[in-house]
Amino acid sequence: MYGILFGLCICSAQNLVINPSFEEHTSCPEKLGNFNSDVVGWNTPSLGSTDYFHACSEAMGTPKNFNGTQIADFGEGYAGFYLYAPNDYREYMQAKLTTPLKKGEVYELSFFVSLAERSDFAVNQFGVVFSEKPFSFEIKKEMSKRHLYSDVDNEFTYQEIGYSHFANDKKKWMLVSTTYTAKGNEEYMTLGNFKNNARTRKFLIKKGAKQGAYYYVDMVSLISKNPKLAASTAIAVVKDGPPSLNTPHLFQHVLFDFDKYLLLDSAKAYLKETYEFLVEDPSLNIIIHGHTDDIGLDSYNMQLSGNRCKAVVDYFTELGLSQERISWKGHGGKLPIADNSTAEGRQQNRRVEFILTKME
Repeated sequence: MYGILFGLCICSAQNLVINPSFEEHTSCPEKLGNFNSDVVGWNTPSLGSTDYFHACSEAMGTPKNFNGTQIADFGEGYAGFYLYAPNDYREYMQAKLTTPLKKGEVYELSFFVSLAERSDFAVNQFGVVFSEKPFSFEIKKEMSKRHLYSDVDNEFTYQEIGYSHFANDKKKWMLVSTTYTAKGNEEYMTLGNFKNNARTRKFLIKKGAKQGAYYYVDMVSLISKNPKLAASTAIAVVKDGPPSLNTPHLFQHVLFDFDKYLLLDSAKAYLKETYEFLVEDPSLNIIIHGHTDDIGLDSYNMQLSGNRCKAVVDYFTELGLSQERISWKGHGGKLPIADNSTAEGRQQNRRVEFILTKME
């Protein structure tokens, strides 16, 4: 079955970040500062104790944990770290990319953040460093440019990710994004705040501040803006087995007409094959993500993308899949995979993706 269904029909999304939504872990998190040891594909480049949360844990669970309550935006896990704290304390996340970046190519970096409820401050800037090699510093304070330059054999580029306002929403996930033109050969990416407290733009939320600014992070994406490069990266066809877990995959034949969310017969036939695969393995859950092009109001596109998700979900449940095994989320036009200036690109953006997760 794998060779028929997945060998011909499913393409991985062109995300260069391994384990982008922090679903894959070596063990269920049970203590603070566990990110470096528990999360696959990520580590911490300093002594700051970045955290990992997953629904499998009571001590470090989702949606409730020591710093607040937040439902995972994708799957059941997310990361958490301090971007601002007393005495310039900082935490970071470092990832090895699936392939080195190509010189001159433009990439789009995006991720979702939510301010933890116990935070006293909010910030409106995030930082990213792309480097040829991984960083490792025996410090708990900010990784300033002085520290970065001290690693003389490691070429790097620092970029600040500005946000339109202070990221102070403690209920919803907010999308943060920027573009980056590669110098060439960058294979590592580090996220965090690389400025000390005095230089950090911050907003005081409540008096008697002691907790700093702690953010949850989910679904980190780095995608080439070059259509040809993106396509070559995206088509990672699996011929001898099922699609990988905890990774976004495209429902290639489930595309929609402009302003529509009804499933075509061809889409139903494809989804039925996916349903049969899920029936064969009852331990799998599926997360559906819906997208639109960028035409129209953001609020309308969010509703439309949700309707596209629901069309897929309703068909799965009509076939007999339990609703407890399905979750979904609409994203409007915030996460394009193609150029919205062309009709072909807009068609590709009117899509549905899925992530397979395994029940603990």
